[in-house]
Amino acid sequence: MFVSVVLDPGGLDSSRALATLLSQYGFVRIQRACWENTAVSEKRLHTLKKEIDRITDYYDRVRMYQYPVNGLPAITELNKKKWSRCILRPQADS
Repeated sequence: MFVSVVLDPGGLDSSRALATLLSQYGFVRIQRACWENTAVSEKRLHTLKKEIDRITDYYDRVRMYQYPVNGLPAITELNKKKWSRCILRPQADS
């Protein structure tokens, strides 16, 4: 699965910890706050999310753009220490 991670850390310590963690998981920095990996398994992504949960605090935000999730693109976001996922489905024509 392709995963792009966009970071909005609440502080410098969180920023460094997230950058270190993502590089350990094989992500490559594409831009200042954007990391990508083209070959992440669902299981490895689940473990990564647990690790991100462990090292972040209430003020950190992390957004993951994933493809494919059940054949569709998805956006998963950590905001205020809660994960949420939005699967992008095509709109049905009226």
